[in-house]
Amino acid sequence: MIQESTLDQALKDLFANIQFQSGPEGLYDPLRYMISLGGKRIRPRLCLLTYGIFRDSLGRWILEPAAGLEVFHSFTLIHDDIMDRSALRRGSQTVWKKWNEDTAILSGDVMCIDAYKRMAMAPKQVLPQVLNLFSQTASQVCDGQQMDMDFEKRDRVPMEEYMKMIGLKTGVLIACAAQLGALIGGANAYSQQCLYCYGYNLGLAFQVADDYLDAYGDEKVFGKPIGGDILNAKKSWLTIKAEQLGAAGIAEALNAPAETDEEKTAKIARVKALYDSVGVADAARKEIARLSERAIREAESTALPEKGHAALENFAHVLVGRNF
Repeated sequence: MIQESTLDQALKDLFANIQFQSGPEGLYDPLRYMISLGGKRIRPRLCLLTYGIFRDSLGRWILEPAAGLEVFHSFTLIHDDIMDRSALRRGSQTVWKKWNEDTAILSGDVMCIDAYKRMAMAPKQVLPQVLNLFSQTASQVCDGQQMDMDFEKRDRVPMEEYMKMIGLKTGVLIACAAQLGALIGGANAYSQQCLYCYGYNLGLAFQVADDYLDAYGDEKVFGKPIGGDILNAKKSWLTIKAEQLGAAGIAEALNAPAETDEEKTAKIARVKALYDSVGVADAARKEIARLSERAIREAESTALPEKGHAALENFAHVLVGRNF
C-alpha cells in the first residue's frame, strides 16, 4: 500500500506541473487559471488513494487519469458558473467574469476534451473499462445538471428527486474516482463496486454539506459568498427539508426580490430564520453524518488491508468533517 504522504506529494507535484497546450492563449489561459485556483482535489486524491490500496508504485498510467478527473470537474465548474451567474469561485473571479461567456464556454469544452486525453493514458489492459466508466459518468453529470436546472422552474421538488439529482451531479464523479483507482490498481469487480458505492454515498454527504455551508458556513473558508443558493432561489437540501418540516412561507421568502444589498441581506436572514424555526441545520448535520457512515460501511464490506479501511474512513471524515 502506498503511504498517504507519498500520495500527497504526488498530488502536489501533479498539479504544480500540469501542462496544457500553449496556444491559442485566449483558449488555454482560462484552463491554466482554473487549475491555479486550487481546491481540495477531492477526486484525484480519492483515485490515488484507492489505487494505492492495491499497488505500491505510481506512474503516468494512474497520475494522468487522476488529473483527468480534476480537469473534467473544472470543466463542469466553468459551465456551472455561467448557468448560475456566479461571480466568484474559490474566492476569485469565475472564468466567465474574468474573460467572457463565449471564452468560458469554449475553454470549458476543450477542458473536457483534455480530460479524455488524460484518461486515455490508462494501461491498455483496462483502457476500455476506464473509458466506459468515465464516459458513463460524464453523461450522468450532465443529466444531473439538467435536472438541477429543471428544478428552478418548479415550485416544489420531492426529496427523493433531489437526492437523485445530487447523486448524478456530484455523487457519480466521486464514485467514479473511487472505482477508477481500484480498477487501474487491479482490484476485482466486487471491490470496485463496493468502492464505487463508498464514493457515491460520500458524494451525497459532500453535497448536503455544501448546501449546509452555503447557508451556515464561513465565507472565507467556503470560498464564495454565503447565501448564494438563497439569493438564486435554488432548490437545496435545506429548502426541501424546510418544506417537509412545515416551514410556512419558505417559497414566498425564496422568491422575494434581491436586487439591492439591503434586499439581499434581508432575504438571506428571512430564509435562514425559517430554516431555524424548524431545525433544518440540525437535520442537515444528521443527514451528512448518516450518509458518511453509510459510505464507510460500503468500504468495509470489501476485503481490504486494515490500513486501507482506515485510510478510507479518514478520507470521509476529512471531506465532510467530523463535527456534522
